[in-house]
Amino acid sequence: MNITRFTDYSLRVLIFAALHHDKLVTIGQIADQYGISKNHLMKVVHTLSAQGYLASSRGKNGGIRLQRTAEQINLGKVVRLNEQNSVLVECFGDNNQCVITPSCQLKKTLADAMECFFIHLDQFTLADLIGNSQGNELKQLLNIESSDA
Repeated sequence: MNITRFTDYSLRVLIFAALHHDKLVTIGQIADQYGISKNHLMKVVHTLSAQGYLASSRGKNGGIRLQRTAEQINLGKVVRLNEQNSVLVECFGDNNQCVITPSCQLKKTLADAMECFFIHLDQFTLADLIGNSQGNELKQLLNIESSDA
């Protein structure tokens, strides 16, 4: 299973925002710390806001923050929302040209494996990713000072 870069960045944005608790952070800050394109992150943040994970405010002192607590953000749900149109193999897509599709069991097998992947992720929340020691180490890696969070 391979998640898209969009989903990867979505999870990173949520982690960054969660490490700052209720403090507003900017897309520029996130882009700088992760070395990611600000333009790409704008799309990610827009989607996460539309999905109800982020709250944003515009203006000179604007920024983003989590709309929900980290404990309320389920990883399986986030990944599912962002990967719902993902095509693992050709037969999953609308333009399936595979000649063995009518009798092939690969699609069902891979679909079952994907569901197991999501079921596993359903067991975790954003809070699990930023818990005690992980959170402290992540803050160091992302240059987040204790007074920032």
